[in-house]
Amino acid sequence: MKNATLPPEPGKTAKRGRAALRTIALAGNPNAGKTTVFNALTGMRQKVGNYPGVTVEKKEGICKLPDGQEVKILDIPGTYSLSPKSPDEEIARDVLLGITPGIELPDAVIVVVDSSNLERNLYLATQILELGFPTIIALNMGDVAKAAGKRVDPEQLSKDLGAPVVPMIALRGKGLPELRELLQTLETPPSPPNLKLSSPLKEAHADLTEKLTIAGAGNEHAAQGVALRLLCSSLRESQIQNRFGDAILESYQSLRAELPLAKAGAAEAGARYLMLGEIVRRATHSDDKVLSSNFTDKADAILTHKIWGMAIFALITLFVFQAIFSWANVPMDLIQNAIAALGTFVQTHMTEGPLRDLIVNGIIAGVGAVIVFVPQIMILFFFIGILEDSGYMARAAFIMDRLMARVGLHGRAFIPLMSSFACAIPGIMATRTIASRRDRMTTILIAPLMSCSARIPIYTLMIATFIPAAKIGGILSMRAAVMFSMYTLGVLVAMAAAFVFRRTLFKGSQPALMLELPPYKVPSWRNVLITMWDRASQFLTRAGTVILAISIILWAMLTYPKTDPTQLAGVNNSSTIAQTAPLTAQQQNEIAGMDIKNSIGGRVGHLVEPFIKPLGFNWKIGIGLIGAMAAREVFVSTIGT
Repeated sequence: MKNATLPPEPGKTAKRGRAALRTIALAGNPNAGKTTVFNALTGMRQKVGNYPGVTVEKKEGICKLPDGQEVKILDIPGTYSLSPKSPDEEIARDVLLGITPGIELPDAVIVVVDSSNLERNLYLATQILELGFPTIIALNMGDVAKAAGKRVDPEQLSKDLGAPVVPMIALRGKGLPELRELLQTLETPPSPPNLKLSSPLKEAHADLTEKLTIAGAGNEHAAQGVALRLLCSSLRESQIQNRFGDAILESYQSLRAELPLAKAGAAEAGARYLMLGEIVRRATHSDDKVLSSNFTDKADAILTHKIWGMAIFALITLFVFQAIFSWANVPMDLIQNAIAALGTFVQTHMTEGPLRDLIVNGIIAGVGAVIVFVPQIMILFFFIGILEDSGYMARAAFIMDRLMARVGLHGRAFIPLMSSFACAIPGIMATRTIASRRDRMTTILIAPLMSCSARIPIYTLMIATFIPAAKIGGILSMRAAVMFSMYTLGVLVAMAAAFVFRRTLFKGSQPALMLELPPYKVPSWRNVLITMWDRASQFLTRAGTVILAISIILWAMLTYPKTDPTQLAGVNNSSTIAQTAPLTAQQQNEIAGMDIKNSIGGRVGHLVEPFIKPLGFNWKIGIGLIGAMAAREVFVSTIGT
C-alpha cells in the first residue's frame, strides 16, 4: 500500500539537501499585486519555465534576505480559491498539496491580499492557512483601501488569522523590508480560525482527517486542511492514489458517494464566508467622510461606457501603433547603421571567400534584418505592460464582451486574444482562465489569427515599401493607420471564424461574464520594464538561435551550386575575359541572379511558384514563405539574405 506524504509538521520544514534553498510559495488572487511583490523580491534574478507535463507558466526567482541567506520564491498562478475552476487554479492547488510532479512542497507561503477587497482575498488565504505551512499575510494596496474609505487593522487581522500580517504598498516598496525580515525566521505554523462546518461535511471531514493522520506522519493540523481540499476539490482519483495512497483513495470514494462535490463545495463556501464576515468586520474600519464614488468609479463611468468606452479603446490602440512607428525610428536607424558598419568592417578585414560571404550575406544580413525591429517590439510590450498593470486591460475585456457576445465568444476570451497580439503561444496558454471548454477551444483556434509581434517586421517592411510617410490631418501617420487597419482586419476575420465555430463545432449556451474590475493604479515601472525586457530578450534569443540557423541554411541554399560564368547570356569567351579584365557590374549582377535562380533554394522556389502565382507571388517570395514556416520573422531575414 502506498503511503501518504503530508505538508511539514507544525514547527518543522521539509527536509532538504544541504545546498538546497528554502522554497517560499507566493500565492494570491489575480490583481492583488502578486507580480509586483514577486518582482520586488527577486528583481532580475528570476527565470520562466513550465510546470512539468503542462503548458502553465512557472516563474521562480532568488530573494536575498537581510542576514545574507537566499531563498527561492515560487510564483504560483493567481487563484481565487483552492477549489479550482480553471487549469491555472488547478496548478495552484496541486503545488500546495504536493501533487504537481517534480515540484517539492514549499517550506512556507506568502499570501498577497488586496486590502480593498479583503473578504474575497481572505477566502484563499484561510484555505492556505489550514494546510499548515508557515505563512505570512502580505496585506497589500493599503493606499487603495484608504482611498476607498477603508482602514484595515493588521494587528487584529493577525490575531484572528493566527499568522503574521505585514501591511504593504508593494508598488512603492513599503513593507518589503519587514517582509524580508520575517522570511528569515519563518518556521512557526499558523493557528487559523476554526471553520464551523455543517453536517454531513463535518462528519466526512473528521473521518478523512483521521485516516490521513494515521496514514501520514501524525500531522493532524495539516491533515484537516488537506482533508477539506480533497472533499471540496475535483481531484482525479489517480492523483489521490499517487499522492496519498490506496487507503485514502478508498475512503475518498466512499465519502464522495455520500457527499457529492457540489454539495461539499457549497457547504464550505457558506461556512467560510460566514467566518470571514466576522473577521473583516473586526479588522476593518470605514471612514464615512470618504465618498463612495472614488476615482475608479468616476473613470469607469466613461471608460466602460458602451459608446465612449469603445471609442477610447480604439484611440488607445491607434496611439500604440502611432508610437510604434514614430518612437522607433531613431533606435531602428542606429541599429541599421551599426549592422551596416559591421558588415562593411568584416568585408574589409576578411579575405574574399565563402566564409566571408557567409558572415556578411548570411549571418549579418539575415539576423540583422530582424534585430532592427526590436525597438518596435519593445514599444509594443511597453504599452501592453502599462495597460495590464494600470487595471485598464480588464476594462477592455468588459468593453469587448458586448462585441464578442454577438459571435458567441465569452468576454474572458479577450485577454488571451490581446496577449496573442504579442505572441500566439502565450495567448493560447492564457485561455486556461476560461472555465468553459467550448469557449476555451474556440479562443485557441482563433488566437493565431491575431497579428502577433513576429508579424511587425513583415508589416513594417511592406508598409514602408508601399505606403508613403505622409500625415493624415497633419497629425496621424498614414503608415500607423495602415498598421491599425491590418490588425483590425485580423480581429474581424477571427470574429467571423469564432461565429462559425460556435455554431458548428462548439455549440452551446454562452455563460454570463463574471469579471473582477481591479481599481486603477499607477503602473509599476519596474514591472513594465521587466515584462518589456523579458519579451524582447525572448525575441533576441530566437533571433540568435532559430533565425540564425535558418539564415545560415538559406544562405547555403541560395549560394550553391555556383553558376558557370560561361552560361551568362551576352558574354562570349567569358573565361578568357575573366582572366584579362573584370566583369562589368551588369554582368556581375546577372551572374548573381543566375546563381540564386539555379541554386537549391531557387529550384525550391520555382517548385512552389505555380501554387502561389495566383496570389501574384513569384518564386523569390516562395522561398521566403518556406522559411517563414519556422518563424514568421524569418521572411524578412530571407529577403535580407
